Amino acid sequence: MKRVVALSVIGSTSWVAVGSGQVTGMRLIDLSHPVSATMPAWPGSKTAFRLDTIVASPTAAMFNWFIPEHLGTHLDAPRHGSGSGATTERIALDRLIAPARVIDIRAAVGNNPDYQVTAADITAHEASVGPIPPGTFVIIRTGWAAKWGEPSYFGARVEGGRTVLHFPSLGLEAAKLLIARQVGAVAVDCPSTDYGAATAFLVHGAFGRAGIPAVENLVDPVDVPVTGATLIALTPKVVGGSGGPVRVVAMVPEK
Repeated sequence: MKRVVALSVIGSTSWVAVGSGQVTGMRLIDLSHPVSATMPAWPGSKTAFRLDTIVASPTAAMFNWFIPEHLGTHLDAPRHGSGSGATTERIALDRLIAPARVIDIRAAVGNNPDYQVTAADITAHEASVGPIPPGTFVIIRTGWAAKWGEPSYFGARVEGGRTVLHFPSLGLEAAKLLIARQVGAVAVDCPSTDYGAATAFLVHGAFGRAGIPAVENLVDPVDVPVTGATLIALTPKVVGGSGGPVRVVAMVPEK
C-alpha cells in the first residue's frame, strides 16, 4: 500500500503517493556529486574526505568517515559568510525544500572563467520567464559543472606570487538583486558563490547577512526545467555548524 502525503511549499500543496521507494507523478533528479577520497577539493586544502574501516566482513560493515563542511556538493549556512548568520541546525526547512527556478547564463559565461553574473542577467531571465517569487530556490547554471574533476574546474594559477582561482559565479549586484527578490536559497554549479578571482568573499557576506543559505558544486541541472521543479537540499543538523555535505534532489513533475 502506498502512503499519500502532502508536500506544502511556499503556499502551494502538491499531493504525491510515496511507496516502494518511488514518488508517484514525480521524477527525482540527483544533483550531488559522489563523495570519495579522490573528489576535487579547494586548492590548498589541508584536509579531505577519509573513510576509516571499523569492521568489514562478509556479514557486516561499519566505517568512520571524516569530511570538511565545505567539500564537494555542500551547503553554506548563513553563518559561513556572516558572523551573526544562522548555523545549520537553525535553517528553516522551507528554505531547503522550495520551488526551483533555473537561471541559465551559460551563453553569457562562454569560455570566460572570470565571468560574474550581473543584475542584468537576472532581469533578462525574469523578462523571459516572469518575476522570481519570494522563497524560490534559485539555481544559477553557468555550465561549469562540466569541468568537474578537471584542473580547469578551479583554474588555479600562480599570479604575482600567489595562487589565483579562475571560475565564474555571481557578481555582488546580482546577489543583491536576488536578496531584494527575497529568494529562499541559491545554488551554483561551480565551486563558490563568489567568482574564483575574487579578493574578498562579498557575495558570501551578502547572502550570510540576508540569512540565505547556498549550495555550491551542484551537478549540472541539465534535466531540471526552468520552472516547475521542487528542490530539496538537506544537510545534517550540526549544532553550530557553518554548512555541510548535502544530497540535492530535484522533484520534477512527470509529463
